[in-house]
Amino acid sequence: MNFTYPKKERLKSKTIIGLLFSEGKSVSKYPLRLVYCPAEVDADEKIKMGVSVSKKYFKRAVDRNYFKRVLRETYRLNKHLLLDHVQEPFSVMFFYQTKDKLSYNEINTKTIQLFEKFLLQVNKTPDSDTKTEL
Repeated sequence: MNFTYPKKERLKSKTIIGLLFSEGKSVSKYPLRLVYCPAEVDADEKIKMGVSVSKKYFKRAVDRNYFKRVLRETYRLNKHLLLDHVQEPFSVMFFYQTKDKLSYNEINTKTIQLFEKFLLQVNKTPDSDTKTEL
């Protein structure tokens, strides 16, 4: 498995970021939130990922940068969960939404749970809504 986060996987386009905020769907696992929408057809990567930490919660840039580094690292180590199970390309924004300073291990476990919740929501079929009991 390739545990890298190359430049071509980074979400930088202002138009796509604007599209995420206007038309994107969201999935949350406190304190993390993932906003996503299907990517353009000509995307060369399955996932384009961006991270954000609000200035509202962390006034000092040092703190914001630390949590952005942690989010990128947890994505880098766990992106195989997404890439193995996603069929179409997505643009994704990853948010840290609390003023609590969680440890790396706590953020990593929440990231894994968030990715699993995202995959359930994306790969949901109309037939999977009805549960049959034996």
